[in-house]
Amino acid sequence: MKQILTLFIISMSFFSLAQEKDKEQLLALKKANNNVYEGNTLVDDDFVSAEMAYRKALSHQPSSVAGTYNLGNSYYRKGNYDEALYRHQQAVEGAISKEEKHKAFHNIGNTFMQSEKYKEAVEAYKNALRNNPADEETRYNLAVAKKKQKEEENKQKDQNKDDKNQDKDNKDKDNKDNKDNKDKDNKDGDNKEDKDKKDKGDEDDKNKDKKKDEDKKPKDDKKDKGDGDKKKDKQQPKPQPGQLSPQQIKNLLEAMNNQEQKVQEKMNAEKRKGVKIKTEKDW
Repeated sequence: MKQILTLFIISMSFFSLAQEKDKEQLLALKKANNNVYEGNTLVDDDFVSAEMAYRKALSHQPSSVAGTYNLGNSYYRKGNYDEALYRHQQAVEGAISKEEKHKAFHNIGNTFMQSEKYKEAVEAYKNALRNNPADEETRYNLAVAKKKQKEEENKQKDQNKDDKNQDKDNKDKDNKDNKDNKDKDNKDGDNKEDKDKKDKGDEDDKNKDKKKDEDKKPKDDKKDKGDGDKKKDKQQPKPQPGQLSPQQIKNLLEAMNNQEQKVQEKMNAEKRKGVKIKTEKDW
């Protein structure tokens, strides 16, 4: 009997504690709801006070979907889309009913649309429709998001095409520049070679003209005389020592002839006189 009484007392204690806990949770929920309501009344006129009210709601009940959801909405209205997205994602995680998830996903889609993240917005609206297929507003937003996504993809394709064409143009331009530079180098090389040939030809022509001028000039007298002497020396051999030169022999013969002629004339004269004379020996 005593043990039964003890068990009864323990059970009543747990029951009382559970009731106290339930009362605390109900009180926290009540306070959170009051803060959410307060924030909703202030959000249009006093964003700071509204934000503080929503945060108080979350401090009383961290799992309050209403507090997180409305706080996200307040950030969305102020253009703080990153913070709005974070709070709406929290609302999705804490949501229990499909309607709560639908609203949170719908607002997530709106946040992505404002950030021009159309692909992510399409997925968010699809999730919203999975939880409430009858919502025409979400369906309309989904169609808009798909259209924007398609335009963005086409724009990206055109940009990629332009970039590809630009790269091709730049490549063609580089190839053309390289070809022009190569042709210029070859042309410069040909011009240099032609110039060298021309310079060489001019030099050859100059040498030829110089040679012609030299041929037209009279020979050097000394040189000519030397050549004549050489020729004369070649034609008339020099007398050797102890011998008479041809001229000397010629002069001697002429002298002997003259002498002989004189002797002959003298003998003829003697004959005419009848006297014999002795001829002189001519050396």
